[in-house]
Amino acid sequence: MKILTAAQMREVDRVSIEQLGIPGVELMDNAGGAVTRVLEERVSPLAHQRIAILCGRGNNGGDGFVVARQLRMRGIEPRVVLLADPESIRGDARINYDLLVNSGCRPHVVRDLNGWLAVKPELLTSTLVVDALLGTGLSGPVEGLPGEIIRDINASFAGIPMVAVDIPSGLPSDTGAAAGDSLRADITVTFTAPKVGQVLPPNCTRVGELLVRPIGTPENIYESRDDFYLNLITPGQLAPFVQPRAAAAHKGDFGHVLVVAGSRGKGGAAAMTGQAALKAGAGLVTVATAQSALPVVAGFMPELMTEPLAETEEGSISVGAFEYGRFASVAEGKDVLAIGPGLTTHPNTVNFVHRVIQEFQLPAVLDADGLNAFAGRLELLKGRAAPLVVTPHPGEMARLLGISTGEVQDDRVAVARRLAAERGLFVILKGYRTLVAEPGGQVWVNPTGNPGMATGGTGDILTGLAAGLMAQYAGLRLADVLCAAVYVHGRAGDLAVVETGEKALVATDLIRFLPQVWREIRL
Repeated sequence: MKILTAAQMREVDRVSIEQLGIPGVELMDNAGGAVTRVLEERVSPLAHQRIAILCGRGNNGGDGFVVARQLRMRGIEPRVVLLADPESIRGDARINYDLLVNSGCRPHVVRDLNGWLAVKPELLTSTLVVDALLGTGLSGPVEGLPGEIIRDINASFAGIPMVAVDIPSGLPSDTGAAAGDSLRADITVTFTAPKVGQVLPPNCTRVGELLVRPIGTPENIYESRDDFYLNLITPGQLAPFVQPRAAAAHKGDFGHVLVVAGSRGKGGAAAMTGQAALKAGAGLVTVATAQSALPVVAGFMPELMTEPLAETEEGSISVGAFEYGRFASVAEGKDVLAIGPGLTTHPNTVNFVHRVIQEFQLPAVLDADGLNAFAGRLELLKGRAAPLVVTPHPGEMARLLGISTGEVQDDRVAVARRLAAERGLFVILKGYRTLVAEPGGQVWVNPTGNPGMATGGTGDILTGLAAGLMAQYAGLRLADVLCAAVYVHGRAGDLAVVETGEKALVATDLIRFLPQVWREIRL
């Protein structure tokens, strides 16, 4: 699903109205109807609610007028407050304002702060507030009367549920970066497609539950446009990954993953990566690890096959693993390589990682210390014939690019997109709202996951999931495979945290909940 900027949304509306002949007033009526239906679905019994609708003079207010009119048609009398002079209302919003007045509802007009303070006591008795003050056209912080009222609502209306029309008033639509005061919604009903500020942190935390509703704009206007490069991962994308297997299928049909990971004291990282690859559905998984770490890996899960590799004096994998064709023999017949978790950054191990990535043309997932091996050496990652997926957290991304973690976090989309394009890589930039970026410029935002997953080992699980799915679905677009991996990873965490709570969640809890995630998607 595309994520649009305000300008892109205006272009979509323009094409719908001017080229396809869909009247703007019809789109507005559909938008208000969508919000009204959400109120009916989510607020029960709706007829018993004291509903306040706060409207501005623009199209967002026009949507609010439609909601008020449609509620009145259902026998519900909302309080409608207009924070503008009625004479300033134009276009489709004016049409719907007049329709509302002609239906017998005359909004309470607030022209200044004193007018707001006069109506505020009555509004505080509301059991539900519909926010239709300001829409997606903001280019900076809200100032003047709307800004004062937004700040007062935030201070005084705590505990009253709020439903935002299209976007919480004051929230920037084109960036996740904070930009002044905005209302905090419990539910936001947006139209046609999500907007950038609704899905990227930190602003997305003010949106509440985001519901995207169609209003009659054809999807082909925007979904097929490559210049609209930001996308939201949705469960519908995962349908190919839950199709029943053929009755005559065998383990060789689902790929063989080679996990190269672990060191003395860090065998668990290798084992979790391997287990996640199996739980993703890979037919076979072999974990190649430092010889001294092998007993830990082998004891973790009997279904994992293991291979010991030569190690350094510190117990990490040594470049000596290449002697006598040993590693070449281990890699033979494998379909996907997952390398990095728990390797350490011992210089000898770093040399080993460089050689593996350069000499073995398997589709590969590079994570953790595998990534750290290329800090300051990004040129070594370019030019592989086989696809390469890198899975950095913000600190690892900063080391790769030679910038600060703050610079990464300031514009995660641009950073991930640039690395993918410049080096021909697929990038999974982990963190709150994990991103998937592909070399052609498209970026996907993952809506699943929670703070409880900020614990050691969850990245290893993601590496295993990605590799396991890649082994099975080589015929699908790799970006779709990676989107499935990050969505399932986060969703497993969301299910797990209900049982464990945030503090007690550990990485292996995600593996326990993977079967439930697959069942949920299948349904």
